Amino acid sequence: MNFNLFLDKMLARLNGNQVEYLCQVDEEWLAFNELIDHSIKIEFTGRLQCLDCQKIVKKFYAPGLCYVCMQSSALNSPCIINPELCEAHLGKGKVPEWEETHHNQPHIVYLANSGGLKVGVTRADQIPTRWIDQGADEAILLALTPYRQLAGQIEVALKNHLSDKTNWRAMLRNIKDTSISLADAKQKYAEILYQINEEFGNYIAEDETIYQLNYPTKVIENAIVSVKLDKNPVVEGVLTGIKGQYLIFDNKTVLNIRSHAGYEVNLSKV
Repeated sequence: MNFNLFLDKMLARLNGNQVEYLCQVDEEWLAFNELIDHSIKIEFTGRLQCLDCQKIVKKFYAPGLCYVCMQSSALNSPCIINPELCEAHLGKGKVPEWEETHHNQPHIVYLANSGGLKVGVTRADQIPTRWIDQGADEAILLALTPYRQLAGQIEVALKNHLSDKTNWRAMLRNIKDTSISLADAKQKYAEILYQINEEFGNYIAEDETIYQLNYPTKVIENAIVSVKLDKNPVVEGVLTGIKGQYLIFDNKTVLNIRSHAGYEVNLSKV
């Protein structure tokens, strides 16, 4: 097995509650789960391709974007990182047509057990993809809003009470925090939202389901080292697991595939 490809976020899907990972290579799909327990080699060729315009470039000026696209692309809209800044529902935005399609849509505010309790925002049709990308072991819907900005405002209102960041090291160790009750957390933070702003309380989700996700990985006891292909162009070892967007190797080295989107690599089984 030997492939040449430009990396992009791994496609993830649920089979029951088991997460399966795929990567597109030309017109075919490579099942990453099938590479677990095999020795693989990922070698960065030095070439970079902009995720938007597809041009080969010397460097990125924003994640996966050339200089021109960094300035003009919807993929670099401030409201992607800060949804409370979104103005899609007002017909505005960096690229209004893109904002209308992607952000002037129903959004979810959720609570997740992902190396600890966190709050997050995603478009409603990105469930469970967003949870998988963050390596959440379980998640519950907190609120359902008609557009992105409102979901972002609810998230900001809760930032003084819980984190909106994933502790990636804790997440990758794959030791689930069993002290967290998402049902209790939802009740607690729903009440807090009512106290902060009664309007927020109108959007509390009726769905009480606790969604469970199982990843093709094991518990990691030792320290984890994340590598960057710019400094370490060759990553080689036995693939022991996958969680979030990370490949986990037997030497406890991990490679974040999503953060290397646009990097050309040679991928081989050795």
